[in-house]
Amino acid sequence: MSIRVENLTVDLGLFHLQNINLTLEVGDFFALMGPTGAGKSVLLEALVGLVPLVSGEIFINDRKITKLAPEKRGISIVYQDYALFPHLSVLENIRYGLRFNSLKRGESAVDELISLLGLGTLLERDPVTLSGGEQQRVALARALAVSPDILLLDEPLSALDPNFRQELRSHLKNLHQASGATFLMVTHDFSEALSLARNAGVMNQGSIEQVGAIEEIFCRPTSTVVADFVGMKNLFKVEFSGTTARAAGLEFKVGREASSGQGYIAIRPEDLILSKEPLVSSLQNSFSGRVAAIRSHGFFYELDFVVNSLIFTAVITNHAFFDFEPAVDDDFYLSFKATAVHLL
Repeated sequence: MSIRVENLTVDLGLFHLQNINLTLEVGDFFALMGPTGAGKSVLLEALVGLVPLVSGEIFINDRKITKLAPEKRGISIVYQDYALFPHLSVLENIRYGLRFNSLKRGESAVDELISLLGLGTLLERDPVTLSGGEQQRVALARALAVSPDILLLDEPLSALDPNFRQELRSHLKNLHQASGATFLMVTHDFSEALSLARNAGVMNQGSIEQVGAIEEIFCRPTSTVVADFVGMKNLFKVEFSGTTARAAGLEFKVGREASSGQGYIAIRPEDLILSKEPLVSSLQNSFSGRVAAIRSHGFFYELDFVVNSLIFTAVITNHAFFDFEPAVDDDFYLSFKATAVHLL
């Protein structure tokens, strides 16, 4: 089912959600992203009826549910700490909500859910004997057993190691396709959102900064907050003039006409091309810089460069790193296309 939020405001004393407007279409997989403390989990709890509203309305399929009790909203929530009942077996946890919900799955549908999540051999186990990935799968099964119209997922993968995280991503994709439910997942991991979601929104300090297709947010952020969140670490305040932008004595070709005046440009680290010598190519932006810092991330390296008074960050593979053998204070050329410059 679809869900629509209109002008939702929450007051928790030191923290507020301010005029939240959001629409999720039927069957959507929506990622709600943002830094820690942005208000993502508070919004989930407001949707499910656990946090009182100051103002605003919540609709499911155009039916107002704003004042309904949590159990009557047709919404399930899965928390990152699983919240399984320790005194109940896995099977009893999965079936727990069925006794309170008249719109529940049939027994065969619950069996299919158990099979889909690979829980058949765990049904008699106690939750404390399960791994983190197994507990998360049980929490998902319990939430879906009552056939929710909307499934809310609060950082469902953040506590898992990389192998379990990839496994749960696959389970979530399969569950979404099989259930037909609308999924709303909170995460601060943009790569997680890219792998799962169709659409997304970015929150910051209790407000929504941008909503759209996940690829649109990744490629065309509309604010400095969103640009920084999606990894555009080269973010500079500039003066626009025609198809150029100027900052710190540098002139950037930006590929399209910009309104005159001040603004920002953003360039993804992976769009910077490094070379020891000047490149002869169609790249319209090329600057000489000095290596200021080198950071290893296992499968890739981040390098900071000082260009005039600006700091650029580039990403290169391990293979490229060993080819270049860069060191702090080495000189390099940084080149990039005009179309790689995003205007904010």
